[in-house]
Amino acid sequence: MIPMRPIEISACALAMLTACASADPEPIDPAGFIAATPIEAPDPDDPGLPARIVETPVPLPLPGQMKAIGVAASLSSENGTVRPASTATGSTAKSSSAPASTATGPATPIEAIAEGREGALIEPSVDGFVNAIQVYPYMEGALYRLYGSPGQISDIALQPGEALVSVSAGDTVRWVLGDTLSGAGEAARAHVLVKPVAPDIRTNLMIATDRRTYHLDLVSTGEGYMAALSWRYPADALATMVAQNERARAREAGTITRGLALDALDFDYRLSGDSPDWKPVRVFDDGRQVFIQMPRDIAASDMPPLFVLGSDGEAELVNYRVRGRYYVVDRLFTAAELRLGEKDQTVVRISRPARQSALAALFGG
Repeated sequence: MIPMRPIEISACALAMLTACASADPEPIDPAGFIAATPIEAPDPDDPGLPARIVETPVPLPLPGQMKAIGVAASLSSENGTVRPASTATGSTAKSSSAPASTATGPATPIEAIAEGREGALIEPSVDGFVNAIQVYPYMEGALYRLYGSPGQISDIALQPGEALVSVSAGDTVRWVLGDTLSGAGEAARAHVLVKPVAPDIRTNLMIATDRRTYHLDLVSTGEGYMAALSWRYPADALATMVAQNERARAREAGTITRGLALDALDFDYRLSGDSPDWKPVRVFDDGRQVFIQMPRDIAASDMPPLFVLGSDGEAELVNYRVRGRYYVVDRLFTAAELRLGEKDQTVVRISRPARQSALAALFGG
């Protein structure tokens, strides 16, 4: 018998390794295969994590509707001195042209209307201007003042995407009204245009849209005019934040962890023992944590406790958490068991085969 030379032995070993490497893997049971589900692309305007809502807005009296409590102080417009305000009549502490309740009894209906109207009126302010646009905070029932001037158009800009339904004014003879659109698609914005034909006139304006109603008090003056006004919507901003929080919570519920490297996942785990309805469908790790995926229809009350088997075969509890349908174990293990019941336990064993190099598997090392 002719002995084989070293180069021939190496060639044979290489051929055997190649044959092992090209061997077909174990077939996958189609019934146990669950395809990966792609997630939606993140919204650039969505922070991703739920935002903490410290306080929700509640309807408050407008500045002119606030009443004095106890003995308040009001500024006398005649001499600039401070005098106590009456508390027996419930009058407002601010100086106003609206009639207050009389000391002898409640206000008449006409006085109540005038006082309520003046209290709900919101005037333009220097801090409210953004360039030439007066931006009012929207509140249902508020009355917004707009100053116009003959020969000048004032633009009332609605919320982008808001559809104009109707525009009504008390005096349509001395006030010219019109409407137009700017932008297109979701950015389309309705505009209501107003122009008085004479100074020192006033009327009211009501704008109805598919989202809300606006009430305005129009005043014509020859001294100046408002080029444009619009609104900001605190309630809408809160609703948007709540919706973002719901989406973030839904993503969190369907996400087991963040930053997983897909090329580092190891699915080489074996399941043995009993086959209950709650038997895991997949087990894998990322080199640090083990993820045990449970069936889709499992109830939280049916999830069994997990025990890790030590080197001596004794079961011991391990720290893990449940994220949706996943057990997340913050350590690797060689063997573990899911156990349910006391006397006649249902046990599913999870084992991780010992890792061997190709040469060790070939030569039995």
